[in-house]
Amino acid sequence: MKQVYLCLLFLFVCSYYAYAQTPDVVRVEYTVIPENDSGIRTSRYRAVLNVPFKIKEHNYLVIGSEYNRYDFRVGQPLPFAYRTLERLHIIDVNLGYSFKWNDKWRFIGSVSPRLASNFIQGIDNNDFRINLSAVGLTERKDIEKPYRLIAGLSFNSSTGLPFPLPVLNYYKRFHKNWSYTLGIPRLDIRHYSSNEKHVIQLATFLDGYFVNIQNDILLPDNQVGTSISLSALVLGAGYQYKFTKEISIYGLVGYSLLQEGLIRDGSRNRAFVLNDEGNIYLRTGFKIGIF
Repeated sequence: MKQVYLCLLFLFVCSYYAYAQTPDVVRVEYTVIPENDSGIRTSRYRAVLNVPFKIKEHNYLVIGSEYNRYDFRVGQPLPFAYRTLERLHIIDVNLGYSFKWNDKWRFIGSVSPRLASNFIQGIDNNDFRINLSAVGLTERKDIEKPYRLIAGLSFNSSTGLPFPLPVLNYYKRFHKNWSYTLGIPRLDIRHYSSNEKHVIQLATFLDGYFVNIQNDILLPDNQVGTSISLSALVLGAGYQYKFTKEISIYGLVGYSLLQEGLIRDGSRNRAFVLNDEGNIYLRTGFKIGIF
């Protein structure tokens, strides 16, 4: 069980910088953002599978993959040909290594190649992205108020920034029935039932994607769209039922306080705004994990 726990903590860090925060061996999830005045309804289907391997005492290798499919239903005409954007795909491969640095800290490093595209004609060079991270992790579980701290750096090629960004996440169980998490891209507070099977949470988090468009799109004013992106800041309330400590089902109802769906040009500048209005956000799924 200790091996599984450490490897799941590793998965948490591997996915942290990519808006995921899913320390899971298995996850199957469905998310929907209903149609609003923009006339676009977004559905996401997500599947995660990660396999941990113990290399030697305190050293672990994790190999896994994540697949996201975005389906769009357009309820009103757009001033360009959009049929090639009605289905987008993101495929990640997770490769990472973790070792005990000293009695207090564990080092975790990961490399996650990514393909993000509408895949109209095979795979091209612009579909490829790379995510890297290197962090330290320290925690105390054997005290009255357990905590976990993660700090380090990550590089995500989808951001377009040529330098790594800081990673910081702090979790604390400040009461036997309450905990909180402070960090980016997620803040939350959770209440646990006395038998730990029922968890209620209030959370705010970032969600989104950045995907290459094959066969560039001609937009109004003779602009050319080469990629599509979504950035959303969501406030939501969720419920999780735990069959066991690791296996659970969950649901979340929220609202995107800030939301911006864009088609971008070759320099990643805003070329066309698809949606910049807040909207309802719904998510449900099944997972085998630790949170």
